[in-house]
Amino acid sequence: MDRGNWSQVTEFIILGFPHLQGVQVYLFLLLLLIYLTTILGNLLIFLLVCLDSLLHIPMYQFVSILSLLELGYTATTIPKMLSNLLSEKKTISFSGCLLQIYFFHSLGATECYLLTAMAYDRYLAICQPLHYPTLMTPELCAKIAVGCWLGGLAGPVAEISLVSRLPFCGPNHIQHIFCDFPPVLSLACTDTSINVLVDFVINSCKILATFLLILSSYVQIIFTVLRIPSAAGKRKAFSTCASHLTVVLIFYGSILFTYVRLKKSYSLDYDRALAVVYSVLTPFLNPFIYSLRNKEIKEAVRRQLKRAGILK
Repeated sequence: MDRGNWSQVTEFIILGFPHLQGVQVYLFLLLLLIYLTTILGNLLIFLLVCLDSLLHIPMYQFVSILSLLELGYTATTIPKMLSNLLSEKKTISFSGCLLQIYFFHSLGATECYLLTAMAYDRYLAICQPLHYPTLMTPELCAKIAVGCWLGGLAGPVAEISLVSRLPFCGPNHIQHIFCDFPPVLSLACTDTSINVLVDFVINSCKILATFLLILSSYVQIIFTVLRIPSAAGKRKAFSTCASHLTVVLIFYGSILFTYVRLKKSYSLDYDRALAVVYSVLTPFLNPFIYSLRNKEIKEAVRRQLKRAGILK
């Protein structure tokens, strides 16, 4: 299609939750509280792991990287969502929309790879405990982390390149709470079946492959733990995986229903609700999941408070 025959859209309007117009201020205050808590919680965990030498082991290094990742992940969407809740003009430029999609998907992909690496770390620690120190070395841990970031950053390049070439001639209302591939593709003035297929294949490979790797790790972990003779030993082994498994179930439970599908089969409100789960609630809950049920994290907090003279 000749793009010269169309008046190209230069900005989009993000509709957000149109049925909740009367409570925008309350939604803003709630989202602001969640965002500030997310920043504080993830920043504290990242700094705690950096400052406490007893936490300088692969499991907590991965947790600290995940906390740093969540800071960037939420910064991609939530500030704009907060701005739109108080603004009459809920617009975003075409290039700004593509940038938001790129960073949201690249950081989301990085989280998938990182959660997979964390599952592999738990598999080695529980299923091969005698070889764990020699297998999961600090050097390997660093290489895995770098690989997760590079793989994530490279992930959405093909999809973004395809979307950037599409003609958008109006309407320009995005039926979502932030820019994302499906709602943006629905606004294109041409056939987007190739884009939808590419998006589906990439997301399926990325999400399903990492989820199946995590699942296989936990299947082997469960079989290993069940062979431990003592009940105390079983509880200790399972406790080291509980936090990670909880995060995996929340995160993957929402993105699987959102991105691994060819045809739209849910309502717009359903899609928006799922988007809130994986873009807002998961990063918000992570610090609580990794700290409230984790004895080592609690002890590290006490040590740092004593070092600072706050506790005696």
